[in-house]
Amino acid sequence: MASLSRRRLLQAGSTTFALGAGASAALGAQGGRGQAKAANTEVIAGGLGLKPDSPDDQSAVMQAAINKAIAQRQVLMLPAGSYRVKRLKITGPLSLVCTPGGARLVRCGDGPLLSLSGTSIYLRNLTLDGGDIAADGPIIRAEAVSDLIFDRLTVARSRGGGASLTRCSGTVSECRFSDIADTALFALDSAGLEIARNIISNIGNNGIQVWRSETGEDGTKVAENRISNVRADKGGSGQNGNGINVFRAGSVTVSNNRVTDCAFSAVRVNAGSNTQIIGNSCERLGEVALYAEFGFQGAVISDNLVDTAALGISITNFNHGGRLAVCSGNLIRNLFTRAEGESRGVGIAVEADAAITGNVVEKAPRAGIMVGWGRHQRNVAVTGNMVRDARWGIAASVSPGAGRVLIGQNMLADCSEAAIIGHQNGRGVTADLAKAEVADVPVNLTIAGNAV
Repeated sequence: MASLSRRRLLQAGSTTFALGAGASAALGAQGGRGQAKAANTEVIAGGLGLKPDSPDDQSAVMQAAINKAIAQRQVLMLPAGSYRVKRLKITGPLSLVCTPGGARLVRCGDGPLLSLSGTSIYLRNLTLDGGDIAADGPIIRAEAVSDLIFDRLTVARSRGGGASLTRCSGTVSECRFSDIADTALFALDSAGLEIARNIISNIGNNGIQVWRSETGEDGTKVAENRISNVRADKGGSGQNGNGINVFRAGSVTVSNNRVTDCAFSAVRVNAGSNTQIIGNSCERLGEVALYAEFGFQGAVISDNLVDTAALGISITNFNHGGRLAVCSGNLIRNLFTRAEGESRGVGIAVEADAAITGNVVEKAPRAGIMVGWGRHQRNVAVTGNMVRDARWGIAASVSPGAGRVLIGQNMLADCSEAAIIGHQNGRGVTADLAKAEVADVPVNLTIAGNAV
């Protein structure tokens, strides 16, 4: 979509409204019509009084330039420099651009630096600087914008959030978010949004949040982002500290992201049905690396790499309707136990209506694969996995009321206490079932063909 918008930027019929000297050179690359109009537009802009690197508040001048560009359907190109501004508004179609690394808008008051509404808004090569002042809310806020494009923006130094998008469609790509106290990028009730190839680092609470006001289909794609160093400054038991958080948003795809050093999860999906979590590289997570929880129906979690977490993959909360998943082809290693909260130390945890197949789990101080919790267990197939260096290779619930589990054709090596064991709420209550006679296996478990 970004390439289409760049063509739209240069299409016949658009003119360029350049603020300041040197605009002719910038416009020359556009050729023909844009270059021919450069002289006239510079004369118009010259009287507006915008001053790069001035210590003055230039909000009024900048807003006047924005309004004029919208009214005349012009491209607004900012010359390089720093501009102290606050509460700017874009309310209609506009392309606001600069040469790479050029213009820096620095917030000098409370509220968002920039608020957007309308359609066809394109921002490129701008730095939006929160000024590190005590201002509430995000640096940039967009509401009900269709065809919104953020291309190569830098959003930094906010004591609140970075960017907040509500009921928007479009693309956020190749942007940088850093030193954000709350959430870097928050998207609510999106309508065809793509968040791709961004770099997000040093964040107070959450990297990317894809939420809906009510449970429903969303369809946002979150792909190929690099997210690191996400804290949980507001505390909680998982509300914060996540690289990517999906809440009530259905049909979201989270793919090929690199997520590291988060206080809680790399990807946390809460009540989001038909989610795909595919091909992500996740390292050094403080709790569950990949999480599908609370009221979801349908999750595909495949081909991910997890290295160093308290729990690799959790597909849970059958007591709240969480069910129906495929967990396949994941590599999970170097699990640990926590000193606070739930100790974990598990590779994969699952409860209901799920196929767990073709995964590799290594070094799990508690269990490589743990199925069920109390009676919350139903229709789980654990087949064709490899677990090594674990206390228990595979554990399945044998509590009263727990449903059926098939454990077959798995390779279980170097399991210090048991290759396969029955548990009740995490407490082992059987001998090693990999060595048991068929008659001694609890009736809700089917165990066959495993290599120990």
